[in-house]
Amino acid sequence: MNIYLTAASVLVAGLVIIPYLLPSSKTVTRQAVIDAPSDTVYALVSSNEGYQTFNPYKAKDPDLKITLSGPEHGVGSSFAFDGKEGKGSQTITSLTENKSVTMQIDLGAMGQPICTFDLEAIGANQTRVTWSTRSDFGMTPIGRVFGLFLDGMLGPDYELGLKLLGKAATTNS
Repeated sequence: MNIYLTAASVLVAGLVIIPYLLPSSKTVTRQAVIDAPSDTVYALVSSNEGYQTFNPYKAKDPDLKITLSGPEHGVGSSFAFDGKEGKGSQTITSLTENKSVTMQIDLGAMGQPICTFDLEAIGANQTRVTWSTRSDFGMTPIGRVFGLFLDGMLGPDYELGLKLLGKAATTNS
């Protein structure tokens, strides 16, 4: 009986301690080369309406509700979303012209990840786009466990979004 009690105690202690040994943050990154100049890609990524042309969640959920707010483009450009995969908002917080766009995503109790698009001109007519999102879980054990699955959850969506961005940028260049 003592052996079973000891084994159960060790198991419970492990289940409580192990999540705290996992990383407190996770970054998901995908990259693609787009056949369009960086200023064309930047114009899409840095605007409310432009983002919607390659928003992978909009492509996956035809009933996704998008409400645009703030300026049409630039810092403060924002949209709220409500669909089958969740609700929240996304706001541009900083820009470097034709180089990068950073966005704060607010998912309520699910967290506030930071999304960044880094653009690198390749010659005059191509752009390497790196789409990354960093999620911080702090001391939340459930978040740390969730982080183990984040790449598999977001990665395919980013790959779809980058394909759609390539199509939109080609159309607009």
